Amino acid sequence: MGRNHKFTERNNPTYKREVSKKRELRTGKKDPYIVFCFRDFDRNQGQEFKDWEHDKLLLPLINKLHEICQLTKTQAITNGIIKQYTKTDFPPDSKFKHPTYIMTGVTWCSLHIQGKECVIGYFEENVFYLVFLDKNHEFWITNKKNT
Repeated sequence: MGRNHKFTERNNPTYKREVSKKRELRTGKKDPYIVFCFRDFDRNQGQEFKDWEHDKLLLPLINKLHEICQLTKTQAITNGIIKQYTKTDFPPDSKFKHPTYIMTGVTWCSLHIQGKECVIGYFEENVFYLVFLDKNHEFWITNKKNT
């Protein structure tokens, strides 16, 4: 029709970003920031996002992921924001089962959202693959302290 619509035509170079230069400017390092991938999310164990939304945990989760995306993997682990388990085996007393579609030998990690609620996954380079939502801390069961 002859209407000029701002989305009908875009200049292709506007889609290109020089990510590595931007990362260097923001962190002063060449270490890439953490990114999150939901490809391996297990809908059959733990909770689903709708459950966390119902329990008012989804917004804190998104806010926490946003904060962590400003960090490198090294920064997040060093500062204790993401706990990387030393054993590469699946936890022996877990209420969860190792998903068959995830290779064995990954180093499992957790990040606490608020209190005991946490997200479980693993890293491949700077990509954190989110696998489980664990609001009851049942992935890696530990003895309670001071009881």
